Amino acid sequence: MKTLILIMTLTLLTGCGLQSIPQSKNQTEASMAEVMNQYKRRADLIPNLVEVVKGYAGHEKDTLEAVISARAKATQITVDPSKVSPEKMAEFQAAQGSLSQALGRLMVVSEKYPDLKANENFKDLQAQLEGTENRITIARRRYIEDIREFNNLVTVVPTSLTNMLVYKYEKMPQWDVDEAEKKAIQSAPSVKF
Repeated sequence: MKTLILIMTLTLLTGCGLQSIPQSKNQTEASMAEVMNQYKRRADLIPNLVEVVKGYAGHEKDTLEAVISARAKATQITVDPSKVSPEKMAEFQAAQGSLSQALGRLMVVSEKYPDLKANENFKDLQAQLEGTENRITIARRRYIEDIREFNNLVTVVPTSLTNMLVYKYEKMPQWDVDEAEKKAIQSAPSVKF
């Protein structure tokens, strides 16, 4: 009889979420930290890109100032992975979306200057920026998947019962695209001279 109770207790504990819920939360926080790392990498590359473009396209001042301003706003807003809220996430996403749009306009400007497109420094920076954008996409996808897994653990039985009794974690907000970013996605960036 004691053996049967012990086996049943061990079976319940293995599926109850005592380990899986905190592990999933830790993974989600690590994924968000990687997203932040990739956005920081992009922000660090932008001053170099702007300087190269300045040398070739000095009169494209408005576009360059928009990139510099968007970068400044994007780097001011940070998200603490352990204390992410829907409002803070929306603010962070809006700032990053504005930076993405400004960079898109900057790349369109480069099309106007054949010498700039041929410049090795610009080519290298553009390749780095494109690689960074790909890394951001991958990091965001992983973060989205980790949030989904965590939210399943805290809302689906049997682990949700453990969460309710022991941890009391709330569902995490999922990464989303705001209205301005949705519009930007649907149309190509335009540059007016």
